[in-house]
Amino acid sequence: MSSVTPADAAELAEIVSRAAAEGAPLEIVAGGSKRGLGRFAPVARRLDISRLSGVIDYDPAELVLTARAATPLAEIAALLAGQRQMLAFEPPDWTALLGGTGAPTLGGVLAVNQSGPRRLKAGAARDHLLGFAAVNGLGQIWKAGARVVKNVTGYDMAKLQAGAFGTLSVLTEVSVKVLPRPETELTLLWPVADARAAVARMSAALNTPHEVSGAAYLPARGVVALRLEGPAPSVAHRAAALGGERLDEAASAALWHDIGAVLPVLGAHAEIWRLNPEPAAAPAVLAALHAHFPEGAAFLDWGGGLLWLGLPRANGGAVRTCLRGGHATLFAAPEDVRASADVFEPLPPPLAALTRRVKQGFDPLGILNPRRMYREF
Repeated sequence: MSSVTPADAAELAEIVSRAAAEGAPLEIVAGGSKRGLGRFAPVARRLDISRLSGVIDYDPAELVLTARAATPLAEIAALLAGQRQMLAFEPPDWTALLGGTGAPTLGGVLAVNQSGPRRLKAGAARDHLLGFAAVNGLGQIWKAGARVVKNVTGYDMAKLQAGAFGTLSVLTEVSVKVLPRPETELTLLWPVADARAAVARMSAALNTPHEVSGAAYLPARGVVALRLEGPAPSVAHRAAALGGERLDEAASAALWHDIGAVLPVLGAHAEIWRLNPEPAAAPAVLAALHAHFPEGAAFLDWGGGLLWLGLPRANGGAVRTCLRGGHATLFAAPEDVRASADVFEPLPPPLAALTRRVKQGFDPLGILNPRRMYREF
């Protein structure tokens, strides 16, 4: 595989324009940590944007950071930590999950809308993307949004690009909203008999005024975990109101890191699925999955709205039948499986037609990460 590494956005645009003229597809790579995510659809030429790195502007008072897309996430986290700030959507560590060896980047996180356990309170990664610069599939440089928190001009292109897996444009620069880091955190553990009791416990906690920032059910341990964050007196008061066994700050941080990293279902499982059921339906979905795949392992996050499933080997149709609504993604699997399976939820014909038109609008020749999401385009 040949590789090209532009030094700046202008050179990147020239490379994409030339590739479009030649009809030569490009695989877009920055840190390379997420190459195992999505369909396996190799192309002959790699577009390595790792040189498009570095923080451009950071204003802690305005809670806004602008950086080039290939800036390592670790660099961003260290910079924000120095001001006791953070990326509120809590991008999880998927290194073990995806088997990647590269360093995660800010642009990569946003390209796949990578959001952690705090999503149920703070929103997804796309909700914190204020603006960006990018190069489309014709080699044209374009921008959307702004480096301000309030921006209501035009269409919300950030929502479209985040989660597109680089199939619409190559991000070169991004502006994100950041938030203050909580003074402290604490996790409450509640023993539960089954998934139905777990979802009821999580739902009850999330519908209190106690601002739960994480809610997960770990069947292997038979517990619900509820996270509280904020000023120490507030956390103590809310913990007393909710009750349960307490984990201190260090143990709490370690637990939620492991939940975000999907460690409870890793190990001997060859396939990892991410399902998004209606929270109220999660117990029935878990029961159906256990009946069909008794050798599997699963747990719930996002108050029941996210179900991680580990299997030795699965049939995508059977997994989706058990889901009965919502959508399922084959998140990690061997290359041969990802090359032939419907990795993402199959689109109904009207939505597939709309998705194809959007793709053609940004990348009419289909050269940016082709077939990374859907086998047809």
